[in-house]
Amino acid sequence: MSTVLVTGATGFIGSAVLCCLADSRRDALHAVSRTGAPAGPGRAGCTWHAADLLQPGQAARLIATVRPTHLLHLAWTAEPGRYLTAPENFAWVRASLELLEAFQAAGGRRAVLAGSCIEYDWSAGRCVEERTPLSYASPYAACKNAMRELLAAMAARHGFSWGWGRVFLLYGPREPERKLVASVIGSLLAGQPAQCSEGSQQRDFLHVADVATAFVTLLRAEYDGIVNIGSGCAVSVRELVTTLGRLTGREDLLRFAPPPATPEAPLVVADTARLRDTLGWRPRFTLAEGLADAVRWWQSQRQSA
Repeated sequence: MSTVLVTGATGFIGSAVLCCLADSRRDALHAVSRTGAPAGPGRAGCTWHAADLLQPGQAARLIATVRPTHLLHLAWTAEPGRYLTAPENFAWVRASLELLEAFQAAGGRRAVLAGSCIEYDWSAGRCVEERTPLSYASPYAACKNAMRELLAAMAARHGFSWGWGRVFLLYGPREPERKLVASVIGSLLAGQPAQCSEGSQQRDFLHVADVATAFVTLLRAEYDGIVNIGSGCAVSVRELVTTLGRLTGREDLLRFAPPPATPEAPLVVADTARLRDTLGWRPRFTLAEGLADAVRWWQSQRQSA
């Protein structure tokens, strides 16, 4: 049995990953948050630890306690509206290095870290691992790209296996309320106008439960390298929010802005051949099914409030 440590375990992706790993019952599962075990999904079947990984020394103490064979490091600053320029991006590089150094010293076998489609130059359109040009336009992009290179170098030096999951756009239960899908659903369910962009830009959206199974697949794979985590299909933002309007019965509340003076990248979509063909992953949800699931979850939250 492997011993798996998940950081960022109370986050949007982390909570879904914990549910996936706990359901499989294949591993001794450990999770870390600043305050320890939270209430809610993902708590059962998991040993919780309290640690602030941005504080020097805490990562080493955590690894010494857990002694994981497998590390899934999801923790990073992800607050909507500020994560691209947050100064904590640089602190997370230092903290992640400390975590990896302790992990390899304790005999860890495989480390998988979360990357982002923000690492890519979005002018490319379709994003392919190791082929699409990269972007260093924001502190977030620069730090993620640097962290990936450091992970690969450390793995080669110390002989542990590694994976880097580049996540595209995601949605689903427990999505931060300021993100696109959650904000539109919230407005529509409240009977308020949903302010949207003009909507012609095409993006790659994936339900968070499918993002979680992709990370678990990557964690258990015998594959070293970068893997895009996305649907592999592009949908226009207008089509996506129109679907939400139909699902809630409030298409009349959708408000689309005029085209911006500076156009957004027209297309951002993941090439998922590596995820699907090399790793054998398949999604559970179609986009329509996933959006319906998200609407049902937000409706249940309003009913129980």
